[in-house]
Amino acid sequence: MSIDSARLLQKKKKQILESWINSQLAEDALREDMISNDELRANSEELLDTLLPLLTPKNVAEGDVSVFDPVTELLSGIAITRAKQGFTPRETAFYVFSLKEVVLNILQNEVTDDPQGLYEESFRLNKIIDGFAVTIFETFIKGREEVILRQTDEIAEISTPVIRIWDGILALPIIGTLDSARTQVVMENLLEEIVATGSSIAILDISGVPAVDSLVAQHLIKTVSATRLMGAECIISGIRPEIAQTVVHLGIDLSSIITKSTLASALKHAFQILKLEVKKPGAKERPFINK
Repeated sequence: MSIDSARLLQKKKKQILESWINSQLAEDALREDMISNDELRANSEELLDTLLPLLTPKNVAEGDVSVFDPVTELLSGIAITRAKQGFTPRETAFYVFSLKEVVLNILQNEVTDDPQGLYEESFRLNKIIDGFAVTIFETFIKGREEVILRQTDEIAEISTPVIRIWDGILALPIIGTLDSARTQVVMENLLEEIVATGSSIAILDISGVPAVDSLVAQHLIKTVSATRLMGAECIISGIRPEIAQTVVHLGIDLSSIITKSTLASALKHAFQILKLEVKKPGAKERPFINK
């Protein structure tokens, strides 16, 4: 006896929806702080409205994946949204697997006189819905990667601020490891700010850099060279004793670059270059005695 699961499931649409909603609400993995019950119901109902008309006997029997493109497109949108909202892969995958459980339970309860036909039809539906699960999982991972890349770019921007600490003097505190990608961000931000402010001195403070190796040193040298090409002098501050020892041990030549142990020392040197003098209010000048 042939089982028309497509027609059966379409007739049971309301029951499928309610059972599916209840299954999701009962799951501990449901993030009620990220999705409301109304939104959950709307997403679930839209998916069923898209899926059930496509479950024709022919489509179920042949299992042609392209037939279900509208469903995969809808699931992809849900996966991307959940990835951005902060759902976990398990929470997202449960959305599809809970539907499969409901569908197979209803089919099992309705078909009681044809075990072989039930097995074959369940196998076909299981294969189709598992394909949906793979789609939503793959799309979720891509969405999460996009979120991570965006956050990485934002953190890189935040962690490399160019500060105008005096007229004509910029400071760029570097915190964390300095790799090729980050060096590019540092260089671009610094050069753009030099042009925007017309500054003639830039201070690179590496107090927050955990370690300096030959690669980091090369990145610093490149940044200094680019700064000089823009007509500005570059000072590197934050040279700790262990960094100095490492630089000497590696044989890295920083003799052409002005280096200081602290940002304060670098700022003082910058004042000397610009022939500026900072005095406390009310300080008296020492009288000049001509001997």
